[in-house]
Amino acid sequence: MKRIILTGGGTAGHVTPNMALVPTLKERGYDIQYIGSYDGMEKKLIEDMGIPYHGIATGKLRRYFDLRNFSDPFRVIKGFNEAKKLMKELKPDVVFSKGGFVSVPVVLAASAKKIPCIIHESDMTPGLANKISIPKASKVCCNFAETMENLPAGKAVVTGTPIRQELFAGDAVKAMTFFTEVRPTLLVIGGSSGSVRVNEAIRSCLPELTKKYNVIHLCGKGNIDESYNGTAHYVQFDYIKQELADLLALADIVVSRAGANAICELLALRKPSVLIPLSLAASRGDQILNAQSFDKRGYAKLLLEEDLTNESLLAAVNEVYENHDHYIKAMELSTKSDAITMICDMIDELANK
Repeated sequence: MKRIILTGGGTAGHVTPNMALVPTLKERGYDIQYIGSYDGMEKKLIEDMGIPYHGIATGKLRRYFDLRNFSDPFRVIKGFNEAKKLMKELKPDVVFSKGGFVSVPVVLAASAKKIPCIIHESDMTPGLANKISIPKASKVCCNFAETMENLPAGKAVVTGTPIRQELFAGDAVKAMTFFTEVRPTLLVIGGSSGSVRVNEAIRSCLPELTKKYNVIHLCGKGNIDESYNGTAHYVQFDYIKQELADLLALADIVVSRAGANAICELLALRKPSVLIPLSLAASRGDQILNAQSFDKRGYAKLLLEEDLTNESLLAAVNEVYENHDHYIKAMELSTKSDAITMICDMIDELANK
């Protein structure tokens, strides 16, 4: 039996594509192991799937001054040594990395042990963790054709992102039980850890939004505001797992951050959206590039965080809803790739060398 190590963590976007590969990898007879951080969000997600999980030390590599920059390199070194030990114990045939800082010592350890590694880069331009790992990779998968110019020739392949197949099996009728009146449904997704800015904007607009829409608000762990419980035509959740497919099936439009995996899921499901990317003050700008690409192609409407007001949010939501057929038609013209098959074929090729 061939063995694969999956790695990636820190945010849901660094975990869910790995989760999407698991059923096909199992069908192809792989023994699947996962390496993540000791207590990252990926741990519970992976253990809930029955996949053996191995934690290692990890440190964040920052581009800005922070006192932790003096201690985190030692955590990275510790993680590298732990990953090397796991490579020796588990003897994988191949490693697949979805990125995040926990993946760096894993990829470096695989390279040191001459184990082939495939990396997936979701964003338009590679993040720092993947920039460090790419030279050690055998193949680099990406979502956007524009990303190819930032990747080594001969290694890069446009695959798209692996989408969890259960998302296509949602039941809108089940999700409708949260409401007493049939209305257009607005789903708000702030990311796995939530978004303070998006949460504040949505709640400020609730009196106007709930005149027209049923609003489902995924506000992130620890971000429930109980003062809004009982608000008509509004429900809030900190995190949804099993019911997410049903909520997406019910949604007519979505307000979301612009993480690459999240917006690729919206594209695959043909969900018109308002994208509010993280600002340059809070990120390296990758979400802005992602959202600009989707806006240009007519898949979504871009609303920069710097331009986010009650008025601009309401206007964007209403515009997307009123023109949702236009957005759906644009998304239907997009090229659909079978990312799961493409990536698993690559894994087979390297594992059988």
